[in-house]
Amino acid sequence: MLLAATPLVPFDWHRIIWTPRTPPAYLGEIVFRCVVMYFIIIIALRVTGRRGVRQLSIFEISLVLALGSAAGDTMFYGTTSLLYASVVFMVVTGLYWLFNLLTRRFPRLSDWLEGKPVLLIEDGRIKLENFKQLRLTQKELFGELRQQQVEHLGQVRLAYMEATGSLSVYFYPTTDPVQAGLPIRPERCERLLRRADTAGPHACYCCGHVQHLATDTPATCPGCQRDEWLPVSTAERAG
Repeated sequence: MLLAATPLVPFDWHRIIWTPRTPPAYLGEIVFRCVVMYFIIIIALRVTGRRGVRQLSIFEISLVLALGSAAGDTMFYGTTSLLYASVVFMVVTGLYWLFNLLTRRFPRLSDWLEGKPVLLIEDGRIKLENFKQLRLTQKELFGELRQQQVEHLGQVRLAYMEATGSLSVYFYPTTDPVQAGLPIRPERCERLLRRADTAGPHACYCCGHVQHLATDTPATCPGCQRDEWLPVSTAERAG
């Protein structure tokens, strides 16, 4: 036989502050749950990489994720007490400040959690070993460069992926001769070549290495051992 559900009484202050039929020791379990889930959030953000973090630090993202659910459940569900939500807020906020303190005192911990700036491009060539560590795709990298008005890699002297997930680009002085480089405009990347149509400088589509190719002769990049090429671009950077 089904029992009738207990009717919900609006503004029942005992229910709002303290969930009925719950022992006081449950507050200790809430603290334990908060600590465990906070660590899980930190680890998940660390594993997924800095591209998902962007302008916020990993600790700020963890704070938003951890507190968002606690606040939302308390706002919507009448069975969630304000006291429990308050304990969640206090514990998570305390963990946030603790981790920030630890990362200031122990730089290696900060480097492991938030990451260090990583050199991705040097002298117009992609640093493949660093590129692969960040689990980036070439499409993502080229998209970031195009947003900074980069037309080809020959324009880039240095490019760093920052701990925040943003890309910092250093250009050659405008007074220097334009370096030939791998074009990154989408329409230029649609037709990759394994044999050059015309003799001249070509760039490896994988790493950006530039070398002279003979007409209709297969060639392998000495840097990455790939065999897909594009004719180089020597366009000057606007501005």
